[in-house]
Amino acid sequence: MIETINIDSIEGVMKLISEQKYNPDIKRLRSPYFYRGMPDVNYRLTTSLRLNCKHLHRELEGAVLRNFNKYACIADPTLSSSIWKQMMIGQHHGLPTRLMDWTYSPLIALHFANTENNFNKLDKRDCVVWRIDMQAANQNLPRRYRDALKKQGSFVFSVDTLTSIVDSIEQYDIDMGAEAFVNIEPPSVDQRIINQYSFFSIIPSGIEDIEDFLDKHTEHTVRYVISRKIRWDVRDMLDQFNISERILYPGLDGLSRSLARHYFVRNDPDGNES
Repeated sequence: MIETINIDSIEGVMKLISEQKYNPDIKRLRSPYFYRGMPDVNYRLTTSLRLNCKHLHRELEGAVLRNFNKYACIADPTLSSSIWKQMMIGQHHGLPTRLMDWTYSPLIALHFANTENNFNKLDKRDCVVWRIDMQAANQNLPRRYRDALKKQGSFVFSVDTLTSIVDSIEQYDIDMGAEAFVNIEPPSVDQRIINQYSFFSIIPSGIEDIEDFLDKHTEHTVRYVISRKIRWDVRDMLDQFNISERILYPGLDGLSRSLARHYFVRNDPDGNES
């Protein structure tokens, strides 16, 4: 089920940041959670493929991936080795795919929740951070997928491990139905993926509504709604934690975006510049 927690103070944000679970087997704190930050609480969890291709997402997905592989193989000849690698590299560069991206870091999720293209909107709408328990979600997987994770000693798939089980979208959809999805770690092809601590869920076509699925089939899923009243405070706190565009988008683009926000002049409540 989905639990909604409203956050209207920095103290509430700190509780989100410090979530951990003790693992008695290794006597260490290890979080089982993935996070996803979104700048508007009204945005729904959906994939870029569905947003882009709408009701034709099933029919057009194959063409999207085939053409991406055909033209992108010049940059990376290994793309043909796995459909999952094609998806992840494509998603990383803006291709519409069935992947839902997450981060292992709540700080990074808070960054994406508290970042706007138009900075004037930062105190105009509530934002949201989603949290899922990846270990609990894995219990829904078919047995051979769970066995592969156990053999790998991990809670998320690598490209090689998933490819050894299934490398066909059609078979994956049959295996998952509307009951489960795989979480996978992308290859570290550049610093941005590494810095953003990225992971992906591969959403099967049988799951029409991701939020409805999470509500019915998962435990410990939380929707943290962060009040617009504290978004600037959270944003400034993240900068002090060195979580900014400059870090998450290495290079001059990220540096420029970070500086633009740092020197942005806010309006006072009467609409005057301050």
